[in-house]
Amino acid sequence: MHYKRYKTILSPSGGMNLYRGCTHGCVYCDSRSTCYQFDHEFEDIEVKENAVEMLDRELRRKRKPCMLVTGAMCDPYIPLEEELRVTRRSLEVVLRHGFGLAIQTKSARIMRDIDLLEEINNKTRCVVQMTLTTRDDELCRVLEPNVSLTSERFDVLCAMRERGIPTVVWLSPILPFINDTRENIEGLLDYCVRAGVRAIVYFGAGVTLRDGDREYFYRALDRHFPALKRKYIERYGNAYVCNSDNDAELSALVRERTRQHGIICGVDEAFAYIREFDVAARQLSMLD
Repeated sequence: MHYKRYKTILSPSGGMNLYRGCTHGCVYCDSRSTCYQFDHEFEDIEVKENAVEMLDRELRRKRKPCMLVTGAMCDPYIPLEEELRVTRRSLEVVLRHGFGLAIQTKSARIMRDIDLLEEINNKTRCVVQMTLTTRDDELCRVLEPNVSLTSERFDVLCAMRERGIPTVVWLSPILPFINDTRENIEGLLDYCVRAGVRAIVYFGAGVTLRDGDREYFYRALDRHFPALKRKYIERYGNAYVCNSDNDAELSALVRERTRQHGIICGVDEAFAYIREFDVAARQLSMLD
């Protein structure tokens, strides 16, 4: 861990990363790609020591509240958050200034802040996003070794539903030859239905591999799936997009089940749902 001061915390579209780097160890992590220009070891977490101060200052300057988004690049609930509480203090700032929040994580640590998430949702809007890749908890320990098990994330989704906080699931990535099975997708969709998930972000069955990310992924294959590295090299070479041979079947399954249960599924539609921010209309609907 090391500290660094930043000049800004928010992107023009309202995105923010409170930490830089991650210790979850997910074998497929795109954030490790060299295109993101990390100048330190990925597991050496860079703590933005003035993040809360900068967020408060930048929200004061914004003329109109909107949805803020965090967690897509670096998980806001890495283990360090238990001690540093950067995420929790940031949520307090978001609540105080009347902004909405879409927060993404793979960690059940988010339950610590369910009180603030509920307050934000009651005042404006809060969307909790969870990534699910495999229904099999044992396989989860291999693919995502330092993160909450899929069953624990399902419990989080259910807890959010009980508090009236809408949830979105990222069904991604679906790794060729590993978790790209009908049984796995059916299991994950069953979790989504039971948890009352409002939308699913699904890019199809496959994974993206770039320089930096690819090498890390292949080392993991050597450890856990020795025969698969050569299979990936022969099948995909240095391709960025590695689609599963089961993509058509699994994508049809996702479309069918989400349509049956009224879950938003198109990527553009899901992103629009996440970003939706009309406080006045929402407050009127709550009075009906």
